[in-house]
Amino acid sequence: MKLLIDANLSPRIAVRLAEVGHQASHVMDHGLLAASDEKIAAFAVAGQYVIISADSDFATMLALSGNTAPSLVLMRSTDKQTPMEQAELLIANLPSVVEDLHAGAVVSFARGHLRVRRLPLRQR
Repeated sequence: MKLLIDANLSPRIAVRLAEVGHQASHVMDHGLLAASDEKIAAFAVAGQYVIISADSDFATMLALSGNTAPSLVLMRSTDKQTPMEQAELLIANLPSVVEDLHAGAVVSFARGHLRVRRLPLRQR
């Protein structure tokens, strides 16, 4: 599974994930640091990446579009954590949601909380 770390998270997260064997890169590595969410999502779909972001706009975009890709890991309430703490949260929890992310999902991570919603998202 290829992971694409969004601009609102540190590139150090991608480095740490790669250190433990994940295929991870930051949007900066692909010249997408200032790209729109739509462009990042299109890149992720084309390259079969899972986006990791703290930006709930990606989830909103997925809900409104009805798309089944890209999968998204949404880092919620982690703004007071260091990039290394954020990376460790991902390392601890990614194995439990690999199948969901491969199938198409939005996964929300926070300390003590994990939520999985399969794509396409249904409007309530």
